[in-house]
Amino acid sequence: MTPWRDGQPGPRNALTDVPGLRVGQAEDRTAWTGVTVVLPDSPAIAACDIRGGGPGTRETDLLGPSAMVERVHAICLSGGSAFGLDAASGVMEHLAGRGIGFPVGTARVPIVPAAILFDLLNGGDKTWTTPPYRALAIRACEHASLDIAQGNAGAGYGAKAGRLKGGLGTASLRVGEDWVGALVAANPVGSVLHPGTLSFWAWPYEQLAELGGRCRPQSRLPA
Repeated sequence: MTPWRDGQPGPRNALTDVPGLRVGQAEDRTAWTGVTVVLPDSPAIAACDIRGGGPGTRETDLLGPSAMVERVHAICLSGGSAFGLDAASGVMEHLAGRGIGFPVGTARVPIVPAAILFDLLNGGDKTWTTPPYRALAIRACEHASLDIAQGNAGAGYGAKAGRLKGGLGTASLRVGEDWVGALVAANPVGSVLHPGTLSFWAWPYEQLAELGGRCRPQSRLPA
């Protein structure tokens, strides 16, 4: 077994280096949008920090410390703005069909917090009669695995980063005996590059050329 050191990325450098997690993704390549689902092998403790003037979320109130539901059965990220919140219904359908969920009498109610990003104006064909997110979420669940495609994938398929293409990214880090993992659907406003360069603002934090191995910015940074 490889002796992993503190601060070192995991074998996949992905969220799924955290034991017990799988990730599924699906895209609609005509509408330029998609869904990403994080599936724990067993119900997981979750928390949430909501910011911004136009958040789009579902079931995140359940993650507060005063709520009676202590664990979740999946987490769903989606494009599509408010339309994308329906992706959580697809995840619920998938899990309920397998008997997974919070017990309510003889029923099982899967707890699936969800969040969306805005990709309605990215150039894809959004003239749908039935938004695709529920079906995409079911497909994502059916193909969940330890491998996570990055970039033009899942919830990040139609994302943008200022003038650049946004997308989905993931990373992991060893901390003592534990793994810390992250998965982000990046859709920010503004530039992610140092002015006049092709170097990312995040270049000091890159490991193993995960950001493309771009050189250190040569120009002085604004004070």
